[in-house]
Amino acid sequence: GDCFPCAKEGCPMMGHHADKFPYKLERVDQKYFLNTAADEPFATWRQKVFIRLSGVKKTKGDINLVFYDTQGHTKKYEIANGDLSQDEVYTKFLDVEINPKNTTKIEFLWNKAVFSLLWARLGAETVNIIHGEDGHR
Repeated sequence: GDCFPCAKEGCPMMGHHADKFPYKLERVDQKYFLNTAADEPFATWRQKVFIRLSGVKKTKGDINLVFYDTQGHTKKYEIANGDLSQDEVYTKFLDVEINPKNTTKIEFLWNKAVFSLLWARLGAETVNIIHGEDGHR
């Protein structure tokens, strides 16, 4: 918590996704940011999400997860977008900003990209989230 506030181009990260901060080599005495949990396992904030869809065979749109915590905070993460299919498992690593210990609910959202007169339903057959150094689900 000592590295805030961040510069206007964002908090330069160490480790995963550090390459997303193009200005990190242009500044002198740069401070870096590493998102961890407060106690062991420190890697709980890095989560790997697996989603298998149910419903329509193929459609266009995006799938998201929304995390809720005990203090009323919410954070939405896009998992996939474009052509979606039941035949695929959508996998993504997330650096979740909601403390896993305080998470009360994780909501699955699907948004259609194209309006259709046909009623199309899409859901999550399974949503698995793995976090922490020991891979808890």
